[in-house]
Amino acid sequence: MTVLYEDDALIVCVKPAGALSEKSEKPNMISMIASHTGAEPYPVHRLDRETGGVMVYAKTKQAAAALSEQIRQGSFEKRYLAVAQGVFEEKSGEMTDLLFRDKLKNKTFVVDRERAGVKTAKLEYAVLDEKNGFSLAEILLHTGRTHQIRAQFSSRKHPLYGDRKYGGCSGDLALFAYSLEFTHPLSGEKLKLEYLPDFSIPPWNIFEYNKD
Repeated sequence: MTVLYEDDALIVCVKPAGALSEKSEKPNMISMIASHTGAEPYPVHRLDRETGGVMVYAKTKQAAAALSEQIRQGSFEKRYLAVAQGVFEEKSGEMTDLLFRDKLKNKTFVVDRERAGVKTAKLEYAVLDEKNGFSLAEILLHTGRTHQIRAQFSSRKHPLYGDRKYGGCSGDLALFAYSLEFTHPLSGEKLKLEYLPDFSIPPWNIFEYNKD
């Protein structure tokens, strides 16, 4: 587990793909952080098991409440990198959809009308590079629905690489939460923590990516 930032109120670390965000069977982030700090943290957001990337956990109930309020108000910024199948006609834009979560199937669907269980989902995307029929996209998430990015991209015929649940090709899911930006719950300092996926391994190595 890679730690990017830590103090008495919170810890920011990199969740490995395959680990659970919350406490369940191992490997999970709660157990990993508890082994590091000596106490279980408070989760305030989550990532899918298959998705790796930057996460923040609170060390106190007060910090957890403050971070959760930032998420509720939309001031907690999450950015992702993803490899999607196909080439986009529009190289940047917004995706706004109605999503329905089928818990029995563990799958999220884009639907065309509001009904019980349907929630609005919104994100922004920008294509950073295209090669060999794949697109590298940066995504700014405005809502945090389960499988949101995966479902929205798939509905537009651009499933993510490795996302077989939503029509993608075989391989590891190419979705990585690379950036978090939020206000420290105690100091009021604006924090921005970033960590990139490994661009030396497939499918990230399809692209030449330089954050600067």
